Amino acid sequence: MAQGRTDLQGQRVSSTAAASGRARFHAEHQARAQAQALEWLAQRAVLQGAWLNWVAGQLYQLSPPEYAAMVRRELQVLAAR
Repeated sequence: MAQGRTDLQGQRVSSTAAASGRARFHAEHQARAQAQALEWLAQRAVLQGAWLNWVAGQLYQLSPPEYAAMVRRELQVLAAR
């Protein structure tokens, strides 16, 4: 059986190609994910106790899931500072 996974078009992708695709996706969207996280983190002071539920809802609505994960990681990094 072939190693790898299926891409969005249903085509088999090798593990190496998948890793390369992830790296490319990350490089293309990193700045946008950081900006999104900064915007949402700025809302924490405004929303106070409601912020966590609000940001969870925002993350749930993001697509694709890989981008949502990038924004979530950026939120974690920025919140820890």
